[in-house]
Amino acid sequence: MAAPKIRTVQVGDQVRYRFVVDTGRDPITGKRRQLTRTFDRKKDAQAELAKVLHEVNRGAYSAPSRTTLDDYLTGWLRSATRGKEAATIRNYADALRPVRDRLGAVPLQKLTTRHVEDLVDWMATEGRRRGGKPGTPLGARTIALTLSRLRSALDAAVTHRLLEFNVAAPVKAPAQPKTRREPWTAAEVRTFLRALAGQRLEAPLLLSLLGLRPAEVCGMRWSDVDLDAETISVANTRTLVATDDGMVVVEKGPKSAAGVRTLPLPAQVTAALGRLRTAQAAEKLAAGPAYSSTGYVLVDEIGEPCRTDWFRRRAYEAMGTAGVRKLRLYDARHAVLTYLAVNGVPGVIVSAWAGHSDLSLASRVYVHPSAKDLEQGRDALSALLG
Repeated sequence: MAAPKIRTVQVGDQVRYRFVVDTGRDPITGKRRQLTRTFDRKKDAQAELAKVLHEVNRGAYSAPSRTTLDDYLTGWLRSATRGKEAATIRNYADALRPVRDRLGAVPLQKLTTRHVEDLVDWMATEGRRRGGKPGTPLGARTIALTLSRLRSALDAAVTHRLLEFNVAAPVKAPAQPKTRREPWTAAEVRTFLRALAGQRLEAPLLLSLLGLRPAEVCGMRWSDVDLDAETISVANTRTLVATDDGMVVVEKGPKSAAGVRTLPLPAQVTAALGRLRTAQAAEKLAAGPAYSSTGYVLVDEIGEPCRTDWFRRRAYEAMGTAGVRKLRLYDARHAVLTYLAVNGVPGVIVSAWAGHSDLSLASRVYVHPSAKDLEQGRDALSALLG
């Protein structure tokens, strides 16, 4: 193919200089693309033509586009979340909402690193619009997630030659403060258990103290419980997902294949589950036709399954009654995995119990030895030192 030439064109009384160059095919439509540029001076046309040819030859040319960042992100979200779960789709959309609100009208190809830096500064000082007092700072983790999603979206734009480079790549998120978790000690767990004895939620809260996630407790069905074999199967979750129409319950399997597991039950948990099933049978008899036989372990007095937010609120109330530190239900999971680890249960078993596909995750994230636990190290060294 002949090299493009610069031609003279008459525009009114003025002579101008124009070139037409083939820039390849549109990555989406497959149609041939051409670029036409016109300049007042020949040397400007020559310089621009040389630049365009160089970028085309090395596969880095980005054709001019009027697409706004908001329009681009609409398409990218559709592609990036295809086939993903509703909660994940919502997570992506929520992370990019500050970008679209603040920078959505900016043409994609006019977006600069300064734009992104200003966005991060705004989020860190007054970016909150929901989930708290409007106009207050957003957390470092939220900002990091937004920046990560934006980088991924712009990486795709570079791949499709809509951008020459990712302008968000150099931008740093605020440092995330490291928080040290302090799950319940064994003594606190026992205090909580004594207060639970005979309560209607004893068995579900015991399941949390076995290390089950709140969504796993809410999703457990009686068909997953074998009281004779003293086992439970973790195979279903019920969780809440935020949508534009409010919170909706989503039911699905565990996050990974490792999350589907069968756990042997301590005798105390088996007994509590047996009492709960007996109580539910009595409630069904009392309610008559009003009772819904949904088959879930965690239900209200007429058989309707309970949501995770309801379960958390009842757990906090039980903690207050027991006089123990108020912790997230998820921290009960941290407490039990820490207890298993510091009492000699091998890490691979702890991770399998927790349902982790990464067998090192429990020791890296969920195990928090206390000062009391560290005394085991002292005792071992005392024996070594004689």
